[in-house]
Amino acid sequence: MDDILAKIEGLLYVVGDEGLSLEELSDAINVDKMVVQDAIQDLTIQFQGPRHGLELVQYGGVFKFITKPFLREAIRETLALSKSRQLSQSALETLAIIAYKQPITRVEIEEIRGVGCDMMCRKLVALDLIQEAGRSDAIGRPILYEVTKTFLDDFKLVSLAELPELPDYSEGENENFFK
Repeated sequence: MDDILAKIEGLLYVVGDEGLSLEELSDAINVDKMVVQDAIQDLTIQFQGPRHGLELVQYGGVFKFITKPFLREAIRETLALSKSRQLSQSALETLAIIAYKQPITRVEIEEIRGVGCDMMCRKLVALDLIQEAGRSDAIGRPILYEVTKTFLDDFKLVSLAELPELPDYSEGENENFFK
């Protein structure tokens, strides 16, 4: 049973706010729904105690971990501290791509940057610099991202029209640029 508990805990951690239904958990670990339900009850009890900062909840048929209320102030302070820190080069690159190309999907950002940016997008959402702007009509209906009012405030912009013009790197025009 311990391995089932560990698998459920790990899966719920990885999917984050999305959570997973009983059926999804059952399918993911290839275990009967009743066994998963029992394991979820055990996990719920384990995480109720004061030794854990998380609790297992079910909203709308989806199970997920949330932070316990006593941590709200510490979380708020930590996010405020991280907001005042300088953004990394990769965070700035991701943010710039979103600002200039919005609304844009994570895959499109990754195509431009050439590296994965899932965690960076999550960090920028947590910092309230970007937000979900709906879903694309592309296959899989990926999330579209756009910058927030906080982004405009932090970068002291009235609107995105104030962003500097990007240089035009038309083909042929800058052939010697890369030599």
